[in-house]
Amino acid sequence: MKKKVYFKTFGCRTNLFDSQVMMQNLEDFEITENENEADVVVVNSCTVTNGADTTVRSYVNHIEKAVGAKVFLTGCGAHTKGENLFENKKVFGVFGQSEKKKINTLLKENTPFYELGDLNFVDDAVVGEFIGKSRAFIKIQEGCNFRCNYCIIPYVRGDARSLDEKRILEQVYRLATNGFGEFILTGTNVGSYGTGEGTNIAQLMKKMSQIRGVRRIRVGSLEPIQVNDEFKEILDEPWLERHLHIALQHTSPQMLKLMNRRNRYENDVKLFDMLAQKGFALGTDYIVGHPGESEELWKEGIENVKRLPLTHVHAFTYSKRDGTPSATMKDEVNGQIAKERLHELTSVIDAKNLEFRKTHKVELDVLIESQRDDGLYQGFDQYFNKVVVKSDEDLSGNWITCKDYTLKDEYNYAEI
Repeated sequence: MKKKVYFKTFGCRTNLFDSQVMMQNLEDFEITENENEADVVVVNSCTVTNGADTTVRSYVNHIEKAVGAKVFLTGCGAHTKGENLFENKKVFGVFGQSEKKKINTLLKENTPFYELGDLNFVDDAVVGEFIGKSRAFIKIQEGCNFRCNYCIIPYVRGDARSLDEKRILEQVYRLATNGFGEFILTGTNVGSYGTGEGTNIAQLMKKMSQIRGVRRIRVGSLEPIQVNDEFKEILDEPWLERHLHIALQHTSPQMLKLMNRRNRYENDVKLFDMLAQKGFALGTDYIVGHPGESEELWKEGIENVKRLPLTHVHAFTYSKRDGTPSATMKDEVNGQIAKERLHELTSVIDAKNLEFRKTHKVELDVLIESQRDDGLYQGFDQYFNKVVVKSDEDLSGNWITCKDYTLKDEYNYAEI
């Protein structure tokens, strides 16, 4: 009887892709979606914040006590916390992202191991299926050349390098043939795809769109400077999701300089206004409580947020990462104050999202992802807004069109 392996994936969509690569390369094990019956647990970790590290450690402790399975650690956290967990015998093995295709061999090891591998490898994996998913995640690049003062990720993912275009298109073709219609482009810094290689993300997306079965393409996250003239040429394409996530990180000019960001608020306003006029829902990343964020600068930032046509936000309080320039900056912000600012920010964006849905009450094109515990189905529309649906039919994995629906505070509701 084959031993059962459970994958626990934390963090970004790149990790989701990497987990699928590992699942695909298992030959002598059986995959389970129930951690309680697992003989082996592979933890694909995130280290973007201290909170992420804490969550991973807590999960490893939980598995040790409640499940008793053999634990292996990979992902970004392998580079920051892997050695400590390994030395304290909390995990049996630690391996880096470059080793994931060797997982079948690694999981059969009888001797504990710590193998981070090559930080600058170029991923050549091709995934033909996504277990338990209705959308396909396509990794197109790895690493980042930006050096924002607060960010640890370039140190654990390496410099930016792009994956081979032919392999990416082969993967999209395979997945489209297997019934996937929505494709999400992922990576550490997705918009840098093709830099120095005579191509770019817009050209790649055009080629993807020509593959039969591709219905919707979504970009994980872009930097403002990456929405260039060539990208603007695809904004009216029907296959491009009507939601763009563009990372600002802050809206105070002085805070952007402290963070060593490349974007400037005055340019961000022009870009976001142009995209909003084209009907896009717009999301961003935002850090509150970074060292130097005085009350004056916070108020400036939140007023600038109110000026922007934002509909979604991935906001979090600043987390000190050892080895980054921000970690040694003075004028730290009190944790409670940072939490209050976070709540104020998310409240502003929640109100903006509801207003957007009121003014854009159009026919919704929804991919149903799952059935909730209460029997209702949920998915996301072309604006990346959640839609909850009541139906007597099994809608999981199906595309539906919602013409009549009700606006709730956090989602749209329909009955079919």
